[in-house]
Amino acid sequence: MSSSSTELVRVELPAGPGAHDDSLRFDDRPTSNWWNPAGFIANVRFLWRTSLPFRTTILAVALTTLTVVIVAIVMGQAIARDLFTSRTNEILAESNRAAAVVRATLEIGAESDEVVLASLRQQALAAGAEQAANSVGYAFYRVPSSGGRVVLQDIASELVHPGLVSEQMRQAVREDPGGQHYQSVEITLNSGLKVPGVIVGTAISVPTAGLHEYYLAYSLEGSQQTLEFVQRTLAVSMAILVLLVAVIVGIIMRAVIRPIRVAAKASRKLAAGHLEERVPERGDDDIGTLARSFNIMADSLQQQIQQLENLSQVQQRFVSDVSHELRTPLTTIRLAGGIVYARRDEFDPTVARSAELLQNQIERFEMLLNDLLEISRYDAGAVELLRRPNSLVAIADDVIGSMTQVALDAGEELIFRAPGGHVEAEFDDRRVTRIVRNLVANAIEHGEGKPIVISVDSNATAVALSVRDYGIGMTEDQVAHVFSRFWRADPSRKRTMGGSGLGLAISMEDAQLHDGRLEVWSAPALGTNFRLTLPREIGEPIVTSPLPLMPEDAGAENYQRSRDDIASIGFSDVSVDTQPITLPVTSATALPAASATTSPVPQVSEPAATTVSIPIPVALIAEAADGTDADGTDTDASRADDEIDELDMVYDLEDLDCPDEPSTREEPEPFEEPGQFEEEK
Repeated sequence: MSSSSTELVRVELPAGPGAHDDSLRFDDRPTSNWWNPAGFIANVRFLWRTSLPFRTTILAVALTTLTVVIVAIVMGQAIARDLFTSRTNEILAESNRAAAVVRATLEIGAESDEVVLASLRQQALAAGAEQAANSVGYAFYRVPSSGGRVVLQDIASELVHPGLVSEQMRQAVREDPGGQHYQSVEITLNSGLKVPGVIVGTAISVPTAGLHEYYLAYSLEGSQQTLEFVQRTLAVSMAILVLLVAVIVGIIMRAVIRPIRVAAKASRKLAAGHLEERVPERGDDDIGTLARSFNIMADSLQQQIQQLENLSQVQQRFVSDVSHELRTPLTTIRLAGGIVYARRDEFDPTVARSAELLQNQIERFEMLLNDLLEISRYDAGAVELLRRPNSLVAIADDVIGSMTQVALDAGEELIFRAPGGHVEAEFDDRRVTRIVRNLVANAIEHGEGKPIVISVDSNATAVALSVRDYGIGMTEDQVAHVFSRFWRADPSRKRTMGGSGLGLAISMEDAQLHDGRLEVWSAPALGTNFRLTLPREIGEPIVTSPLPLMPEDAGAENYQRSRDDIASIGFSDVSVDTQPITLPVTSATALPAASATTSPVPQVSEPAATTVSIPIPVALIAEAADGTDADGTDTDASRADDEIDELDMVYDLEDLDCPDEPSTREEPEPFEEPGQFEEEK
């Protein structure tokens, strides 16, 4: 709470939603750290969400990269297949020539000596190696169970180890002696480098030695290097292509987006109130057409807004001037009408009735005039707010007391519940009282004779008050217009309490003036609940409201009593009979009849020699659920003392000469007319 008891604050209301340019600005640059992984992801998400060039460039790069990768894979496989096929054909031709030379050399002599035959085989293999200049090794294996008088040992070069030729390869050569067979293998060079290669095999018949297998090994290292060079070239070319696409798309999008951003900036300035802002017009293309169309729209808007502003100023000035000018004649009429109304008992019934109607209409006219003056202050953009510590419970209690007779006339019951809210909050009690009175009066107007529940509660940051009725309710479309000026949910509905149609609109302005909220929940045939939430301290934000907007009994058609009810001001369906109460007096002078609006008091019995009985309506007696008042004081004792003091002040009981026995007087039926209760109060 503030240390000062009273604070006068002059509040300047904004001219509109675009009064300040800063309120419509937005930051189009990422704020996170790019070097942080989380910040990098956050920046990318921010740019993706806010930047059309960034999003377009990323999509173009992604699609181009996907296309390039697919093309590179297809081209790489095609080039590798072509290189392998062409190299294999060369190897097969060369190995075929070598095999023919070896076969011809071995068929020259038919030696039976193993040594001579081995020497001949070596000459044949050397001749074959000369024909297969690109081979890196050879192997000459005897086919098992091939027959022959001479058995030659298997021989192979250094790079062709026994495991290089697979068993499937040897089986294929044996089954098809007249053909050529090849298989891709991995050859380990003398340097230890493993390179791709090909093994080519064929069958050769050696006289006197039988059938043998002849294999030549070829290295594809050159072809592999060529393929790798082509793949690197493709990768670099594709990467450069992707970068070029990104740069080109970025430049194009920047050139296209720049005029759009200029138009967006100009539109924000227009929304902020700079009606003279325009967009530069360049060229006759689509962008130039957009700029010209925007400027034409801005000119039209500026002209219309200026016309509306002039009309609004004239209307505001008219309402303000007329309202102020009517104050003086209204004051004179009120004074004259008050004199006539005070002496109405001296007139005949027809004139007395006219005096009452005149007084009621003067009060209604004054209320309408006050509402118009208040609205004109808000429209002028400056109102005065008098903040000081106040209790929302006390405000609600005062309003309930002042609206009692109106509720009784409507046959409705006012129920006050205050589980919390007894703490003080800083607000303008006059404006908050007006809000609560408007809400209660609206509930009485549409309550359909059912109870009206007023609840007050508080939490650490806010105090709240809700007014719940079980009347006709409203639809969603009606709820959207409930705070509009001069709006009525049902124009054909009879207005029993007068009013200008500005009550809820002024209440909303008052709530927003306190940095508070005024909200409404309603459902057809289930009633309405208005909730007012105010901050407890000046400048303190409202975290949450202490009361729910949708009531707990949202589906109920009537109120179910609970222990939280502080008091209820009820209405008797049978009659409005009176009952006597006994008050001690010191004289025996006759006491006049009490007013029908006398506050409810409990029966007080004290030893006294002389008493007087005053009729009190039964329906006006309010009883607390726990026997205590809202502030914790004893209801029976405190209310009796207060009412006795009030009666003593009004009737001067010490000067009365009352009879020895209690007597009662019949109270005349009160005249029910809109506004009478406020005048009597």
